[in-house]
Amino acid sequence: MGTVGTGFSMSLDGFVARPNGEVGPLFDWYSEGETPLEVVIGDQPMAVTQDAGEILRQASQVTGALVTGRKLFDQTHGWGGKHPLDVPIVVVTHSIPQGWEKPPYTFVTDGVAAAIARAREIAGEKSVAVASASITQQCLNAGLLDEIHIDLIPVLLGHGIRLFDQLNAEHRLELIAAKPMRNVTHLTYRVVR
Repeated sequence: MGTVGTGFSMSLDGFVARPNGEVGPLFDWYSEGETPLEVVIGDQPMAVTQDAGEILRQASQVTGALVTGRKLFDQTHGWGGKHPLDVPIVVVTHSIPQGWEKPPYTFVTDGVAAAIARAREIAGEKSVAVASASITQQCLNAGLLDEIHIDLIPVLLGHGIRLFDQLNAEHRLELIAAKPMRNVTHLTYRVVR
Protein backbone atom coordinates (compact mmCIF):
# COMPACT_ATOMS: atom_id res chain seq x y z
CA MET A 1 0.00 0.00 0.00
CA GLY A 2 1.29 3.44 -0.92
CA THR A 3 1.70 6.47 1.28
CA VAL A 4 -0.79 9.25 1.95
CA GLY A 5 0.89 12.52 1.13
CA THR A 6 0.26 16.11 0.23
CA GLY A 7 2.05 18.64 -1.94
CA PHE A 8 1.69 22.41 -2.09
CA SER A 9 3.45 25.40 -3.54
CA MET A 10 3.89 27.67 -0.53
CA SER A 11 5.17 31.18 0.07
CA LEU A 12 8.09 31.66 2.44
CA ASP A 13 5.64 33.04 5.03
CA GLY A 14 3.50 29.87 4.90
CA PHE A 15 0.60 30.71 2.57
CA VAL A 16 -0.70 28.38 -0.15
CA ALA A 17 -3.17 30.88 -1.62
CA ARG A 18 -4.41 34.42 -1.31
CA PRO A 19 -7.49 35.00 0.92
CA ASN A 20 -9.81 34.53 -2.10
CA GLY A 21 -8.18 31.21 -3.03
CA GLU A 22 -6.12 32.53 -5.96
CA VAL A 23 -2.55 31.22 -6.00
CA GLY A 24 -0.93 34.33 -7.48
CA PRO A 25 2.79 33.77 -8.08
CA LEU A 26 2.96 30.42 -6.27
CA PHE A 27 2.79 28.36 -9.47
CA ASP A 28 4.99 30.59 -11.64
CA TRP A 29 7.86 28.12 -11.20
CA TYR A 30 6.00 25.63 -13.38
CA SER A 31 6.45 27.79 -16.46
CA GLU A 32 9.58 29.85 -15.69
CA GLY A 33 12.38 28.23 -17.62
CA GLU A 34 14.09 27.87 -20.93
CA THR A 35 12.74 24.52 -22.14
CA PRO A 36 8.94 24.47 -22.34
CA LEU A 37 7.08 21.17 -22.22
CA GLU A 38 3.35 20.86 -22.85
CA VAL A 39 1.17 19.03 -20.33
CA VAL A 40 -2.60 18.82 -20.31
CA ILE A 41 -4.59 20.07 -17.31
CA GLY A 42 -8.22 19.13 -17.71
CA ASP A 43 -8.60 19.76 -21.42
CA GLN A 44 -6.21 22.73 -21.45
CA PRO A 45 -2.57 22.40 -22.51
CA MET A 46 -0.08 24.24 -20.31
CA ALA A 47 3.57 24.98 -21.02
CA VAL A 48 5.84 23.98 -18.13
CA THR A 49 9.57 23.63 -17.72
CA GLN A 50 11.28 20.28 -18.19
CA ASP A 51 11.85 20.09 -14.42
CA ALA A 52 8.19 20.80 -13.60
CA GLY A 53 7.09 18.33 -16.26
CA GLU A 54 9.31 15.66 -14.74
CA ILE A 55 7.88 16.32 -11.26
CA LEU A 56 4.32 16.05 -12.63
CA ARG A 57 5.24 12.88 -14.55
CA GLN A 58 6.79 11.22 -11.48
CA ALA A 59 3.83 12.18 -9.28
CA SER A 60 1.33 10.81 -11.81
CA GLN A 61 3.19 7.48 -11.98
CA VAL A 62 3.05 6.83 -8.21
CA THR A 63 -0.34 8.37 -7.40
CA GLY A 64 -3.49 6.28 -7.60
CA ALA A 65 -6.09 8.69 -6.21
CA LEU A 66 -6.50 12.26 -4.99
CA VAL A 67 -8.55 13.43 -1.99
CA THR A 68 -9.84 16.99 -1.98
CA GLY A 69 -12.36 19.11 -0.17
CA ARG A 70 -15.57 20.41 -1.66
CA LYS A 71 -14.39 24.05 -1.63
CA LEU A 72 -11.34 23.32 -3.80
CA PHE A 73 -13.41 21.02 -6.00
CA ASP A 74 -15.88 23.86 -6.59
CA GLN A 75 -13.13 26.48 -7.11
CA THR A 76 -11.47 24.36 -9.80
CA HIS A 77 -14.77 23.19 -11.32
CA GLY A 78 -13.59 19.64 -10.77
CA TRP A 79 -10.41 20.39 -12.74
CA GLY A 80 -12.49 20.28 -15.88
CA GLY A 81 -13.01 16.54 -15.44
CA LYS A 82 -9.32 15.71 -15.36
CA HIS A 83 -6.86 16.61 -12.61
CA PRO A 84 -3.26 17.25 -13.80
CA LEU A 85 -2.28 13.92 -12.21
CA ASP A 86 -5.06 12.22 -14.23
CA VAL A 87 -6.22 10.05 -11.31
CA PRO A 88 -9.59 9.34 -9.65
CA ILE A 89 -10.72 12.17 -7.34
CA VAL A 90 -12.34 11.55 -3.95
CA VAL A 91 -14.22 14.61 -2.70
CA VAL A 92 -14.98 15.12 1.00
CA THR A 93 -18.35 16.89 1.16
CA HIS A 94 -21.51 17.33 3.18
CA SER A 95 -23.68 17.04 0.06
CA ILE A 96 -23.10 15.53 -3.36
CA PRO A 97 -23.42 18.05 -6.20
CA GLN A 98 -25.91 17.00 -8.86
CA GLY A 99 -24.49 16.02 -12.21
CA TRP A 100 -21.03 15.13 -10.90
CA GLU A 101 -21.72 11.55 -9.71
CA LYS A 102 -19.54 9.95 -12.37
CA PRO A 103 -15.90 9.02 -12.92
CA PRO A 104 -13.35 10.27 -12.11
CA TYR A 105 -15.25 11.49 -9.01
CA THR A 106 -16.24 9.68 -5.82
CA PHE A 107 -18.05 11.75 -3.18
CA VAL A 108 -17.69 10.82 0.49
CA THR A 109 -20.08 12.36 3.02
CA ASP A 110 -18.87 10.67 6.22
CA GLY A 111 -15.60 12.48 6.87
CA VAL A 112 -11.92 12.59 6.04
CA ALA A 113 -11.01 9.17 7.46
CA ALA A 114 -13.66 7.52 5.27
CA ALA A 115 -12.42 9.49 2.25
CA ILE A 116 -8.82 8.39 2.83
CA ALA A 117 -9.97 4.76 3.24
CA ARG A 118 -11.94 4.97 -0.01
CA ALA A 119 -9.00 6.59 -1.82
CA ARG A 120 -6.67 3.82 -0.57
CA GLU A 121 -9.08 1.23 -2.00
CA ILE A 122 -9.11 3.03 -5.34
CA ALA A 123 -5.32 3.58 -5.39
CA GLY A 124 -4.44 -0.03 -4.59
CA GLU A 125 -0.66 -0.22 -4.24
CA LYS A 126 -0.17 3.37 -5.38
CA SER A 127 -0.08 6.47 -3.18
CA VAL A 128 -2.93 8.79 -2.23
CA ALA A 129 -2.45 12.54 -2.74
CA VAL A 130 -4.28 15.02 -0.51
CA ALA A 131 -5.28 18.41 -1.90
CA SER A 132 -6.65 21.45 -0.04
CA ALA A 133 -5.28 22.98 3.14
CA SER A 134 -8.29 22.04 5.25
CA ILE A 135 -8.20 18.35 4.27
CA THR A 136 -4.43 18.27 4.83
CA GLN A 137 -4.88 19.71 8.33
CA GLN A 138 -7.64 17.21 9.11
CA CYS A 139 -5.44 14.35 7.90
CA LEU A 140 -2.53 15.51 10.05
CA ASN A 141 -4.80 15.88 13.08
CA ALA A 142 -6.18 12.36 12.55
CA GLY A 143 -2.75 10.75 12.01
CA LEU A 144 -3.56 9.87 8.39
CA LEU A 145 -0.77 11.76 6.60
CA ASP A 146 2.60 10.09 5.87
CA GLU A 147 4.43 12.72 3.78
CA ILE A 148 4.39 16.45 3.07
CA HIS A 149 5.93 17.91 -0.07
CA ILE A 150 6.44 21.67 -0.21
CA ASP A 151 7.48 23.65 -3.26
CA LEU A 152 8.85 26.65 -1.36
CA ILE A 153 8.55 29.86 -3.36
CA PRO A 154 10.73 32.92 -2.63
CA VAL A 155 7.82 35.30 -2.13
CA LEU A 156 6.10 36.75 0.94
CA LEU A 157 2.33 37.00 0.42
CA GLY A 158 1.67 38.67 3.78
CA HIS A 159 -1.78 37.13 4.20
CA GLY A 160 -3.95 34.39 2.78
CA ILE A 161 -4.68 30.71 3.36
CA ARG A 162 -2.09 28.97 5.53
CA LEU A 163 -1.35 25.30 5.05
CA PHE A 164 -0.88 24.53 8.74
CA ASP A 165 -3.35 26.85 10.45
CA GLN A 166 -5.67 24.48 12.37
CA LEU A 167 -3.47 21.78 13.88
CA ASN A 168 -4.44 20.12 17.16
CA ALA A 169 -0.93 19.19 18.31
CA GLU A 170 2.76 19.40 17.56
CA HIS A 171 3.82 17.26 14.60
CA ARG A 172 7.44 16.23 14.08
CA LEU A 173 8.76 15.91 10.53
CA GLU A 174 11.88 14.34 9.04
CA LEU A 175 13.40 15.89 5.91
CA ILE A 176 13.82 13.12 3.32
CA ALA A 177 14.55 15.17 0.18
CA ALA A 178 15.57 18.72 -0.71
CA LYS A 179 16.22 20.08 -4.18
CA PRO A 180 16.83 23.78 -4.84
CA MET A 181 15.91 24.96 -8.34
CA ARG A 182 15.32 28.25 -10.09
CA ASN A 183 12.63 30.17 -8.12
CA VAL A 184 11.58 27.12 -6.06
CA THR A 185 13.02 24.73 -3.47
CA HIS A 186 11.42 21.29 -3.37
CA LEU A 187 11.23 19.85 0.15
CA THR A 188 9.81 16.46 1.14
CA TYR A 189 9.17 15.48 4.74
CA ARG A 190 8.07 12.25 6.40
CA VAL A 191 5.58 12.67 9.25
CA VAL A 192 7.20 11.12 12.34
CA ARG A 193 4.86 8.95 14.40
